[in-house]
Amino acid sequence: MGFTPAPPFLFAASGDTHIIGNIMAKKRTSPNRNVQIADQIQRDLAELVRDVKDPRIGMVTFQSVELTPDYAHAKVYFTTLTGDPKETEAGLNHAAGHLHNLLFKRLHIHTVPTLHFHYDQTVVRAVEMSKLIDEANSTRAKDDEEPEQDEKGA
Repeated sequence: MGFTPAPPFLFAASGDTHIIGNIMAKKRTSPNRNVQIADQIQRDLAELVRDVKDPRIGMVTFQSVELTPDYAHAKVYFTTLTGDPKETEAGLNHAAGHLHNLLFKRLHIHTVPTLHFHYDQTVVRAVEMSKLIDEANSTRAKDDEEPEQDEKGA
């Protein structure tokens, strides 16, 4: 009675390691692949949006792209320099299919995500917070000056 190894088709994949026959092979995925693809989509969209002829889309800047783990959907955050942000968002979402097709021709990945555009209010909120801080500082400065004036007048 001799030792008979199990046939290769009985081996299965587990986690990040695939067992093929008697050889174990690691998946070749970069831990930053999601970030790299999101950055590439952001750069490509910045170029492609120039060719969109929708009058609702003015000068836009793409702030960030968030991808789902399966690359099926991408949230694209943008700010606008001209025009109404809501109209720009509507124009970009209307052109999303066209931009998706153009991205498909540029990107060399199996699944090009469906694009969902969202106005990024971070800049607007930062300006509002800065104004509130300036107001608080000016109020504090006035409060600090009042006791000194009272002491001089007495």
